[in-house]
Amino acid sequence: MNIDFKEIVHIMAIIGYARVSTTDQNTAVQIDQLRAAGATDDTIFQDRLSGLDNDRPKLAEALRFVRKGDTLVVSKVDRLARSAAHLHQIVEDLDKRGVGFRVLNDPSLDTTKPHGKLMFGILASIAEFETALRKERQMEGIAKAKARGDHLGRPKTVTDEVEQRVRDMRAEGASIRAIAAAIGYSTATVQKIMKGE
Repeated sequence: MNIDFKEIVHIMAIIGYARVSTTDQNTAVQIDQLRAAGATDDTIFQDRLSGLDNDRPKLAEALRFVRKGDTLVVSKVDRLARSAAHLHQIVEDLDKRGVGFRVLNDPSLDTTKPHGKLMFGILASIAEFETALRKERQMEGIAKAKARGDHLGRPKTVTDEVEQRVRDMRAEGASIRAIAAAIGYSTATVQKIMKGE
C-alpha cells in the first residue's frame, strides 16, 4: 500500500502556556491543570515574568509552535494577556490560523465552541472601548497641560539666549553658515530659529 505523506493530516494538539510573575513562584498547579486538559510536557511552555512584560520568550515560542487544528490552553486568562486588547490580539491571530483557544477556569472563554466565539466578539468590543477611553483620557490630559501652560513634547534644546544671538548676528549681516558655526548648531536649526521670528 502506497502512503501519500502529503495527505497525512496534522494531529490536533493541546498546547499549554503557564506563567508566574517571579522566580520564587511555582507553575506546578498550572502545569497539572494543563496536563489534565491534554497538554504534554513537550507541548507546555512556561515563562517566569510579569504579565506586563512585553518580551515573553516562551509565549512567543508557543504562538509560533501552534498549528492549524491545535488549541492553545491556559489555566486563567491573566496568565496569558496584559489587557483585553492584548487578549483580543492574540486570539484574533490564533483564529486566523485555525487555532482554538481555551481558558480552563472559565469555560465561556473557549473559541472551539460557538458560545466562546460570541464571548470573544464581546471581548473585542471591550478592547476597542478600552482603547477609545485611554485615548480620550490622554487627549484630556494634554488639553489640561496646555491650559496650565505646561510644555509638551521634547524639552527645548535651543535656549532663548541662543535664539537672540542668532537674530543679533543675522541683523549684523552674518551668513547662516557663520552663525551655525558660531553657536554650534546646524544651518537647518539656524534657519528654523529665523523662521520663528
